[in-house]
Amino acid sequence: MRCIYRGGMNIGHKITKAPLRLALAATLTAGLPATALIAPSAPLEAAEGDLDKAISALRAVSTMKADFTQTDRQGNTTRGVMTLKQPGKIRFEYEKSVNMLVVSTGKSLYLIDYDVSQVQRWPIKNSPLGALLDPNRDIKRYGKLMQTGNRDVLGVEVRDPKRPEFGVITLIFVRNAGAPGGFELTHWVALDSQNNRTTIRLRNQRYGVAVPDSTFKFKDPRKTSRRPG
Repeated sequence: MRCIYRGGMNIGHKITKAPLRLALAATLTAGLPATALIAPSAPLEAAEGDLDKAISALRAVSTMKADFTQTDRQGNTTRGVMTLKQPGKIRFEYEKSVNMLVVSTGKSLYLIDYDVSQVQRWPIKNSPLGALLDPNRDIKRYGKLMQTGNRDVLGVEVRDPKRPEFGVITLIFVRNAGAPGGFELTHWVALDSQNNRTTIRLRNQRYGVAVPDSTFKFKDPRKTSRRPG
């Protein structure tokens, strides 16, 4: 079973092809439901400037590698390695059992499914996802601070009210003096327009690592699958 999703960035576990693509589709274009970190009832007052702190934490990361786990709403989980390079480049490489790849080149986000020799593309410019992948853009255009029950936890919800098909992404940052900007992105939840939800959790974050641009190139299965004649 694979689960992958397009809005915030769902990325897969081997299940069936349809749920997998739907999940990833949701992750690629979109959120976080109410959890223990997001307390909608009687939350603490959000400190002035906390949104700026979260934006600063994103902007302070030039490159990053992290191990990730992706979990869908059925509890199916897959793992892999995420590589990020600002501005705009990201790669989700799944464990060997998941023959898929998610790559952003800075202009477009691609879902490459090698099992069926298929490539799907989503433009990221002027979308919530684009604002997140390139934090030098005006994140405040799409993002708002979520009140939490912990002063050391920041939640930022990103959505475009004019483009509900993009879904919602909520990023969670935890105070960490060792992370760029003093806050570390620990996980996010993506919710697509069909309420498909995927949670991505990061661990073992490594900052400032050497990442060549070739990391964000991929082998196009459509070319290799074509037969001459």
